[in-house]
Amino acid sequence: MTRFTLPSSLSCLLGLLGLLGLLGLLTIVAAPAAAQGLVYVSSEKDNALAIVDLKTLTVVGSLPTCKRPRHLQRTPDHKQMLVACGESNQADIIDLASRKSVGKLALGDDPEAFDISPDGRTLYASNEDEGALSIIDIASGKLIKSVEVGKEPEGVKVSHDGKTVWVTSEAASMVHVIDTATAKVIKNIKVGKRPRRFALTPDGKQLWVTNELGASVTVLSTADYQTLGTINFELKGVRTADITPVGITMTQDGKRAFVALGRANQVAFVDIANRKVTDLVLVGKRAWNVALDKAEGRLIVVNGLSDDITVVDVAAARAIKSIAVGRVPYAALVIE
Repeated sequence: MTRFTLPSSLSCLLGLLGLLGLLGLLTIVAAPAAAQGLVYVSSEKDNALAIVDLKTLTVVGSLPTCKRPRHLQRTPDHKQMLVACGESNQADIIDLASRKSVGKLALGDDPEAFDISPDGRTLYASNEDEGALSIIDIASGKLIKSVEVGKEPEGVKVSHDGKTVWVTSEAASMVHVIDTATAKVIKNIKVGKRPRRFALTPDGKQLWVTNELGASVTVLSTADYQTLGTINFELKGVRTADITPVGITMTQDGKRAFVALGRANQVAFVDIANRKVTDLVLVGKRAWNVALDKAEGRLIVVNGLSDDITVVDVAAARAIKSIAVGRVPYAALVIE
Protein backbone atom coordinates (compact mmCIF):
# COMPACT_ATOMS: atom_id res chain seq x y z
CA MET A 1 0.00 0.00 0.00
CA THR A 2 1.29 3.44 -0.98
CA ARG A 3 1.37 5.91 1.86
CA PHE A 4 0.77 9.60 1.20
CA THR A 5 2.96 11.84 3.34
CA LEU A 6 2.13 15.51 3.85
CA PRO A 7 4.94 17.98 3.42
CA SER A 8 6.25 18.94 6.84
CA SER A 9 5.26 22.61 6.39
CA LEU A 10 1.68 21.71 5.46
CA SER A 11 1.50 19.20 8.31
CA CYS A 12 2.60 21.87 10.77
CA LEU A 13 0.05 24.32 9.35
CA LEU A 14 -2.81 21.85 9.71
CA GLY A 15 -1.68 21.04 13.24
CA LEU A 16 -1.65 24.70 14.13
CA LEU A 17 -5.13 25.22 12.66
CA GLY A 18 -6.38 22.24 14.64
CA LEU A 19 -4.92 23.64 17.83
CA LEU A 20 -6.48 27.04 17.19
CA GLY A 21 -9.81 25.37 16.54
CA LEU A 22 -9.56 23.46 19.79
CA LEU A 23 -8.67 26.63 21.67
CA GLY A 24 -11.64 28.37 20.09
CA LEU A 25 -13.92 25.56 21.18
CA LEU A 26 -12.54 25.72 24.71
CA THR A 27 -13.09 29.46 24.73
CA ILE A 28 -16.72 28.98 23.75
CA VAL A 29 -17.23 26.31 26.39
CA ALA A 30 -15.52 28.35 29.09
CA ALA A 31 -17.29 31.63 28.30
CA PRO A 32 -19.48 32.70 31.24
CA ALA A 33 -23.16 32.04 30.71
CA ALA A 34 -23.90 35.04 32.89
CA ALA A 35 -24.01 37.45 30.00
CA GLN A 36 -26.95 36.25 27.95
CA GLY A 37 -30.50 34.97 28.33
CA LEU A 38 -30.81 34.62 32.08
CA VAL A 39 -33.54 35.51 34.56
CA TYR A 40 -32.63 36.29 38.16
CA VAL A 41 -35.49 35.71 40.62
CA SER A 42 -35.32 36.87 44.23
CA SER A 43 -36.50 34.42 46.91
CA GLU A 44 -37.53 36.11 50.16
CA LYS A 45 -37.30 32.98 52.30
CA ASP A 46 -34.17 31.44 50.75
CA ASN A 47 -32.06 34.62 50.89
CA ALA A 48 -30.94 33.81 47.38
CA LEU A 49 -31.51 34.50 43.71
CA ALA A 50 -32.52 31.64 41.45
CA ILE A 51 -30.92 31.80 37.99
CA VAL A 52 -33.09 30.58 35.11
CA ASP A 53 -31.87 29.97 31.55
CA LEU A 54 -34.38 31.48 29.10
CA LYS A 55 -33.43 29.07 26.32
CA THR A 56 -33.86 25.83 28.24
CA LEU A 57 -36.36 27.21 30.79
CA THR A 58 -34.52 25.48 33.60
CA VAL A 59 -32.85 26.66 36.81
CA VAL A 60 -29.11 26.69 36.17
CA GLY A 61 -27.86 28.12 39.43
CA SER A 62 -28.45 29.94 42.69
CA LEU A 63 -26.76 33.05 44.03
CA PRO A 64 -26.75 33.67 47.80
CA THR A 65 -27.49 37.22 48.88
CA CYS A 66 -28.57 39.24 51.91
CA LYS A 67 -31.69 38.65 54.02
CA ARG A 68 -35.14 38.82 52.45
CA PRO A 69 -34.20 39.90 48.92
CA ARG A 70 -36.95 41.66 47.03
CA HIS A 71 -36.59 44.28 44.32
CA LEU A 72 -33.88 43.82 41.67
CA GLN A 73 -32.49 46.37 39.24
CA ARG A 74 -29.58 46.61 36.86
CA THR A 75 -27.37 49.72 36.91
CA PRO A 76 -27.56 51.99 33.84
CA ASP A 77 -24.15 50.74 32.62
CA HIS A 78 -25.53 47.15 32.74
CA LYS A 79 -22.46 45.92 34.63
CA GLN A 80 -24.02 45.41 38.04
CA MET A 81 -27.28 44.40 39.67
CA LEU A 82 -28.59 45.75 42.96
CA VAL A 83 -30.77 43.63 45.25
CA ALA A 84 -32.84 45.30 47.98
CA CYS A 85 -32.88 43.15 51.11
CA GLY A 86 -35.62 44.06 53.60
CA GLU A 87 -34.18 42.38 56.68
CA SER A 88 -30.59 43.45 55.99
CA ASN A 89 -31.56 47.10 55.41
CA GLN A 90 -29.23 47.25 52.45
CA ALA A 91 -28.67 46.46 48.81
CA ASP A 92 -26.35 43.70 47.69
CA ILE A 93 -24.24 44.91 44.75
CA ILE A 94 -23.60 42.03 42.35
CA ASP A 95 -21.15 42.01 39.46
CA LEU A 96 -23.01 40.41 36.55
CA ALA A 97 -19.91 39.13 34.75
CA SER A 98 -18.63 37.14 37.73
CA ARG A 99 -21.97 36.68 39.52
CA LYS A 100 -20.32 37.70 42.77
CA SER A 101 -21.22 40.24 45.43
CA VAL A 102 -18.82 43.17 45.26
CA GLY A 103 -20.27 45.39 47.97
CA LYS A 104 -23.19 46.53 50.06
CA LEU A 105 -25.16 49.77 50.07
CA ALA A 106 -27.17 50.92 53.12
CA LEU A 107 -30.79 51.64 52.17
CA GLY A 108 -32.41 52.49 55.51
CA ASP A 109 -34.91 50.45 57.49
CA ASP A 110 -36.95 47.84 55.63
CA PRO A 111 -36.27 48.90 52.03
CA GLU A 112 -39.15 47.81 49.82
CA ALA A 113 -38.36 49.01 46.30
CA PHE A 114 -35.97 51.43 44.64
CA ASP A 115 -35.07 53.13 41.39
CA ILE A 116 -31.80 54.53 40.06
CA SER A 117 -31.32 57.91 38.41
CA PRO A 118 -30.58 57.86 34.66
CA ASP A 119 -26.97 58.91 35.27
CA GLY A 120 -26.46 56.02 37.68
CA ARG A 121 -25.33 58.25 40.54
CA THR A 122 -28.35 58.33 42.86
CA LEU A 123 -30.60 55.65 44.31
CA TYR A 124 -34.09 56.32 45.63
CA ALA A 125 -35.42 53.69 48.06
CA SER A 126 -38.75 53.42 49.84
CA ASN A 127 -38.53 52.62 53.55
CA GLU A 128 -41.81 51.05 54.62
CA ASP A 129 -41.36 51.23 58.39
CA GLU A 130 -40.08 54.80 58.35
CA GLY A 131 -42.65 56.20 55.93
CA ALA A 132 -39.85 57.81 53.99
CA LEU A 133 -37.88 57.89 50.77
CA SER A 134 -34.12 57.58 51.16
CA ILE A 135 -31.98 59.44 48.63
CA ILE A 136 -28.55 57.81 48.48
CA ASP A 137 -25.31 58.67 46.69
CA ILE A 138 -24.24 55.37 45.16
CA ALA A 139 -20.51 56.12 44.85
CA SER A 140 -20.01 57.15 48.49
CA GLY A 141 -22.86 55.15 49.98
CA LYS A 142 -23.94 58.20 51.94
CA LEU A 143 -27.53 59.19 52.65
CA ILE A 144 -28.19 62.53 50.95
CA LYS A 145 -31.61 63.04 52.47
CA SER A 146 -34.63 61.22 53.87
CA VAL A 147 -37.93 62.59 52.57
CA GLU A 148 -41.06 62.00 54.63
CA VAL A 149 -43.95 60.56 52.61
CA GLY A 150 -47.18 58.72 53.44
CA LYS A 151 -47.26 55.54 55.49
CA GLU A 152 -46.11 52.26 53.95
CA PRO A 153 -44.37 53.60 50.87
CA GLU A 154 -43.48 51.02 48.24
CA GLY A 155 -43.32 51.80 44.53
CA VAL A 156 -40.55 54.14 43.35
CA LYS A 157 -40.10 55.49 39.83
CA VAL A 158 -37.71 58.12 38.45
CA SER A 159 -38.67 60.19 35.42
CA HIS A 160 -36.72 59.77 32.18
CA ASP A 161 -34.99 63.12 32.71
CA GLY A 162 -34.19 62.38 36.35
CA LYS A 163 -35.92 65.54 37.59
CA THR A 164 -38.85 63.82 39.34
CA VAL A 165 -39.32 60.74 41.47
CA TRP A 166 -42.72 59.22 42.28
CA VAL A 167 -43.50 57.17 45.39
CA THR A 168 -46.64 55.23 46.29
CA SER A 169 -48.09 55.26 49.80
CA GLU A 170 -50.13 52.12 50.39
CA ALA A 171 -51.82 53.35 53.57
CA ALA A 172 -52.65 56.84 52.25
CA SER A 173 -53.68 55.63 48.77
CA MET A 174 -51.53 58.38 47.31
CA VAL A 175 -48.73 59.03 44.86
CA HIS A 176 -46.16 61.54 46.09
CA VAL A 177 -44.34 63.67 43.53
CA ILE A 178 -40.83 64.65 44.62
CA ASP A 179 -38.59 67.20 42.94
CA THR A 180 -35.10 65.67 42.85
CA ALA A 181 -33.31 69.04 42.80
CA THR A 182 -34.87 70.19 46.10
CA ALA A 183 -35.72 66.75 47.55
CA LYS A 184 -39.17 68.06 48.45
CA VAL A 185 -42.67 66.72 47.92
CA ILE A 186 -44.33 69.06 45.43
CA LYS A 187 -47.65 67.26 45.00
CA ASN A 188 -49.78 64.51 46.53
CA ILE A 189 -52.17 62.68 44.22
CA LYS A 190 -55.08 60.54 45.37
CA VAL A 191 -55.28 57.27 43.45
CA GLY A 192 -56.91 53.88 44.05
CA LYS A 193 -56.81 51.86 47.25
CA ARG A 194 -53.38 50.56 48.25
CA PRO A 195 -51.24 51.66 45.28
CA ARG A 196 -48.20 49.48 44.72
CA ARG A 197 -46.13 49.82 41.56
CA PHE A 198 -45.51 52.11 38.58
CA ALA A 199 -44.95 51.94 34.86
CA LEU A 200 -43.99 54.96 32.79
CA THR A 201 -44.93 55.06 29.12
CA PRO A 202 -41.87 55.27 26.84
CA ASP A 203 -42.74 58.84 25.87
CA GLY A 204 -42.81 59.78 29.55
CA LYS A 205 -46.28 61.32 29.30
CA GLN A 206 -48.28 58.80 31.31
CA LEU A 207 -47.66 57.24 34.72
CA TRP A 208 -49.58 54.03 35.38
CA VAL A 209 -50.18 53.04 39.02
CA THR A 210 -51.44 49.63 40.16
CA ASN A 211 -54.01 49.70 42.98
CA GLU A 212 -53.84 46.38 44.80
CA LEU A 213 -57.07 46.69 46.81
CA GLY A 214 -58.82 48.73 44.13
CA ALA A 215 -58.60 46.01 41.45
CA SER A 216 -57.49 48.75 39.10
CA VAL A 217 -54.79 50.86 37.47
CA THR A 218 -54.85 54.66 37.66
CA VAL A 219 -53.43 56.49 34.63
CA LEU A 220 -51.91 59.88 35.42
CA SER A 221 -50.65 62.66 33.18
CA THR A 222 -47.06 63.56 34.07
CA ALA A 223 -47.63 67.08 32.72
CA ASP A 224 -50.25 68.17 35.27
CA TYR A 225 -50.94 64.98 37.28
CA GLN A 226 -54.58 64.86 36.29
CA THR A 227 -56.18 61.43 36.17
CA LEU A 228 -56.52 60.42 32.53
CA GLY A 229 -58.44 57.26 33.25
CA THR A 230 -58.91 54.19 35.43
CA ILE A 231 -58.66 50.61 34.23
CA ASN A 232 -60.91 48.37 36.32
CA PHE A 233 -60.22 44.65 36.18
CA GLU A 234 -63.16 42.26 36.13
CA LEU A 235 -62.76 38.50 35.80
CA LYS A 236 -65.61 36.08 35.34
CA GLY A 237 -65.98 33.88 38.40
CA VAL A 238 -63.43 35.85 40.44
CA ARG A 239 -64.40 38.13 43.31
CA THR A 240 -63.22 41.71 43.03
CA ALA A 241 -61.47 41.32 46.39
CA ASP A 242 -59.30 38.60 44.84
CA ILE A 243 -58.18 40.78 41.93
CA THR A 244 -55.10 42.41 43.44
CA PRO A 245 -52.84 44.02 40.80
CA VAL A 246 -49.25 44.73 41.79
CA GLY A 247 -46.52 44.24 39.17
CA ILE A 248 -46.68 46.07 35.84
CA THR A 249 -44.46 46.48 32.79
CA MET A 250 -44.80 47.85 29.26
CA THR A 251 -43.45 47.17 25.79
CA GLN A 252 -40.85 49.56 24.42
CA ASP A 253 -43.19 50.78 21.66
CA GLY A 254 -45.73 51.90 24.28
CA LYS A 255 -48.53 49.82 22.83
CA ARG A 256 -49.08 47.16 25.46
CA ALA A 257 -48.94 46.80 29.24
CA PHE A 258 -48.88 43.65 31.35
CA VAL A 259 -50.35 43.62 34.85
CA ALA A 260 -49.97 40.82 37.41
CA LEU A 261 -53.35 40.38 39.09
CA GLY A 262 -52.19 38.90 42.39
CA ARG A 263 -54.61 36.50 44.05
CA ALA A 264 -56.59 36.17 40.81
CA ASN A 265 -53.64 34.06 39.58
CA GLN A 266 -53.70 35.72 36.18
CA VAL A 267 -51.86 38.33 34.17
CA ALA A 268 -53.73 40.92 32.10
CA PHE A 269 -52.64 42.16 28.67
CA VAL A 270 -53.74 45.79 28.27
CA ASP A 271 -53.89 47.90 25.12
CA ILE A 272 -52.32 51.19 26.23
CA ALA A 273 -54.00 53.43 23.65
CA ASN A 274 -57.58 52.48 24.51
CA ARG A 275 -56.85 51.19 28.05
CA LYS A 276 -58.71 47.94 27.46
CA VAL A 277 -57.83 44.41 28.56
CA THR A 278 -57.21 42.28 25.46
CA ASP A 279 -56.15 38.98 27.03
CA LEU A 280 -55.99 37.18 30.34
CA VAL A 281 -53.52 34.36 30.99
CA LEU A 282 -53.77 31.92 33.89
CA VAL A 283 -50.44 31.59 35.72
CA GLY A 284 -49.35 30.49 39.22
CA LYS A 285 -50.64 31.43 42.65
CA ARG A 286 -50.50 35.12 43.58
CA ALA A 287 -49.06 36.60 40.39
CA TRP A 288 -46.86 39.24 41.96
CA ASN A 289 -44.39 40.81 39.55
CA VAL A 290 -43.69 40.74 35.82
CA ALA A 291 -40.72 41.23 33.47
CA LEU A 292 -40.24 41.04 29.70
CA ASP A 293 -37.31 39.56 27.82
CA LYS A 294 -35.39 41.79 25.43
CA ALA A 295 -37.31 40.66 22.35
CA GLU A 296 -40.58 41.10 24.28
CA GLY A 297 -41.69 37.69 23.12
CA ARG A 298 -41.79 36.20 26.59
CA LEU A 299 -43.26 37.53 29.80
CA ILE A 300 -41.90 36.30 33.13
CA VAL A 301 -44.55 36.23 35.87
CA VAL A 302 -43.40 35.78 39.48
CA ASN A 303 -45.85 33.75 41.56
CA GLY A 304 -45.36 34.36 45.29
CA LEU A 305 -47.52 31.58 46.71
CA SER A 306 -46.74 28.74 44.31
CA ASP A 307 -42.99 29.34 44.60
CA ASP A 308 -42.45 29.52 40.87
CA ILE A 309 -42.36 31.70 37.79
CA THR A 310 -44.58 31.25 34.75
CA VAL A 311 -43.12 31.94 31.32
CA VAL A 312 -45.80 33.33 28.97
CA ASP A 313 -45.69 33.43 25.18
CA VAL A 314 -46.74 37.01 24.46
CA ALA A 315 -47.83 36.53 20.84
CA ALA A 316 -49.97 33.51 21.67
CA ALA A 317 -51.09 34.87 25.07
CA ARG A 318 -50.56 31.51 26.72
CA ALA A 319 -48.42 30.04 29.47
CA ILE A 320 -45.48 27.96 28.24
CA LYS A 321 -44.02 26.61 31.45
CA SER A 322 -43.90 27.10 35.22
CA ILE A 323 -40.51 26.76 36.90
CA ALA A 324 -39.90 26.28 40.64
CA VAL A 325 -37.51 29.00 41.84
CA GLY A 326 -37.46 28.89 45.65
CA ARG A 327 -39.62 29.94 48.55
CA VAL A 328 -41.69 33.11 48.18
CA PRO A 329 -40.26 34.55 44.99
CA TYR A 330 -40.69 38.31 44.74
CA ALA A 331 -39.23 39.86 41.58
CA ALA A 332 -37.50 38.92 38.34
CA LEU A 333 -34.79 40.62 36.32
CA VAL A 334 -33.95 39.52 32.77
CA ILE A 335 -30.30 39.85 31.72
CA GLU A 336 -29.61 39.55 27.98
